[in-house]
Amino acid sequence: MLASPSARLRRASWLLAIGLAALPATSARAEAEPAAPAASAADSSAAPLWSTPLNGPHVLREKSVRLKGDGEQVLRSGPGPEFAIVDTGKAGAAYKVVAKRGDWINLRLDDERTGWIHADLCAEFDDLSGLEFRPNPRLFSRAGCFSLRAYSGAYAFDRKSNSLVVGGGIGYQLLDHVEIEGGLAWTRVARPAEIVESLFNLALEEEQFHLLYYSFNLNLKLLPGRQMEPFLTGGVGSSILRGQTESSLNLGAGSLLYFSKRLAMRWEFRNYRFASGAGTARRDNNNVEFSLGSSLLF
Repeated sequence: MLASPSARLRRASWLLAIGLAALPATSARAEAEPAAPAASAADSSAAPLWSTPLNGPHVLREKSVRLKGDGEQVLRSGPGPEFAIVDTGKAGAAYKVVAKRGDWINLRLDDERTGWIHADLCAEFDDLSGLEFRPNPRLFSRAGCFSLRAYSGAYAFDRKSNSLVVGGGIGYQLLDHVEIEGGLAWTRVARPAEIVESLFNLALEEEQFHLLYYSFNLNLKLLPGRQMEPFLTGGVGSSILRGQTESSLNLGAGSLLYFSKRLAMRWEFRNYRFASGAGTARRDNNNVEFSLGSSLLF
């Protein structure tokens, strides 16, 4: 049986009233709920990556790349397919660029590790050509790190006697090219008899004594961050011998060879100059030290 027109009209009026009553509640809920955050451009795989500055104005701006292809890409320990695999990266993942050699790009994996990948597998968002000649790839030593050193070697007192020397030191990498370092060393000198003045028959008798010396040095790194890191060094200090303390100057050069991110072999040649003795026997000493040891970076 069909409803009368008046009944249909009453039903439509009730539905309209219910809809109008529910409308404010729906609007209130929409206002109470926070809007979903818009997708960030950095989260989109198609969005460009922007360069970010490193911690020094003398260092080139850091570059970024994103891996291309499907699945995972292989990262190697060196710039070539013959090097060992160190990690894999998913396609679309973004990495900071450390260095570039030929068609291979070195990527920063974390604070300790890097990996090499072929340029064909990367989408470049910056010009990477300048990285070919980048002076500081920052692979090993870096500003803000400490180094602990231990060594042994040979010490020539006034170039007339040779003895074993042992020592150590601690340094701080102030800048990429500059390190400050303090050191302490000991040796036992056996100095032979020596004629000081033949006219009056003045001579120094043969003697043995302990020599303790410490220094504060400034090291200039010529190739900071490289696996082979040569440096020049110079500083001031004191030498303690025969109960006397004499101020000294030293100059030298050396090199570090890193076996890992933290451990390196270090060798250096250093010249010490100071005066010793008393009265007519006082004279300037020109001493030489050659040392070989290890350095721990932390």
